[in-house]
Amino acid sequence: MRVEALLVSPVHAYEGRPTEPPRPDPAPLSVPRAEVHAHLGLAGDRYHNREAHRQASVTVFSADALDEVAAELGLPHLPVEKTRRNIILRGFPVDDLAATRAREGAVFSLDTGAGPIRFQAHRPAHPCRWMDTQLAPGAFKAMRGRGGVRCAPLDSGFLVPGPATLLVP
Repeated sequence: MRVEALLVSPVHAYEGRPTEPPRPDPAPLSVPRAEVHAHLGLAGDRYHNREAHRQASVTVFSADALDEVAAELGLPHLPVEKTRRNIILRGFPVDDLAATRAREGAVFSLDTGAGPIRFQAHRPAHPCRWMDTQLAPGAFKAMRGRGGVRCAPLDSGFLVPGPATLLVP
């Protein structure tokens, strides 16, 4: 599997109504290296060290799921950056990690070469109406059930794009 992209944003761009333009990002979202802080999130991200988001400070998302959405909508590609998810993976069914009514979310580790970092998966990351304006008409509905998973990092460390190992004990 691979880490396709790491996205860190210091601002919450999708505020207000999706018919209005999103708030501009002060810097590019894609980063060459993400610093993960245990129980806090990704350094520099808008949800880092926010009390209300401790169980959802990092969102892990599947690039494969976005490819499926694009195919359903008859499009060749959708820009993963517009989803504003933090860790974009390819080759793993990310949505299967989320908690359900029947079970807790999975604890999993992700290693991109600097050592494994454990995450506790919590609730699914439901898409918002902004997906219809930022990705494509119909994306909001098509992403239901495959919007990724909200997680809390259990360890500190670094992640980089490229080959990775994801383990679910």
